Amino acid sequence: MADTPVKPHTDPLLRMAIDFGPLLVFFVANALARGEQLNRVITATIAFMVATMVAMAISRWKTGAVSPMLWMSGVLVIVFGGLTIYFHDETFIKIKPTMIYVMFAGILSFGVLTGRPVLQMVLEAAYPGLTPQGWRLLTINWAGFFLVQAVLNELVWRNNSWDFWVGYKLWGVIPMTLAFAMANIPMLVRHGMKADTASAAPIPPEG
Repeated sequence: MADTPVKPHTDPLLRMAIDFGPLLVFFVANALARGEQLNRVITATIAFMVATMVAMAISRWKTGAVSPMLWMSGVLVIVFGGLTIYFHDETFIKIKPTMIYVMFAGILSFGVLTGRPVLQMVLEAAYPGLTPQGWRLLTINWAGFFLVQAVLNELVWRNNSWDFWVGYKLWGVIPMTLAFAMANIPMLVRHGMKADTASAAPIPPEG
């Protein structure tokens, strides 16, 4: 999910840079690193960890907050990135997105089942006018999306090379996330949001 529960007037380009910038840095660092694959893994992982911390700091500086989802994502990047570096094992950084997606899906599903508007509590300021039913549908949609992404991540990293997985993260996950967010706009409009506001609404942070 790539979100910064940022204030509604936050520049969409800034929000996208915060959400997807670290992944772009990860991709570039992997492409530029030299040597054996393990060296590229370590280099890209370190760059990813640093870029994630920088993105969180910029989010705090420019928007006044770091969203709970971005916090969770950032902590897992540091934990699994650290394990990758310590054990010299790329498996840890590869399963990190799966863990993030499962956590997000679980939290959102728990909110739906218990009647707790978890997503609304995190993103309400960015979705003005959305009805309770709209929030429920949006939550269900994102929970399902995260479950699908968790499965896809497992399939990709277990059956393909490191470089293919890195490319999939950039050229597969980001387009799918943006397309899914756009696909939700008609539903958001039907349930109380204005079209221009819906099109600029934030999306959860990328895993």
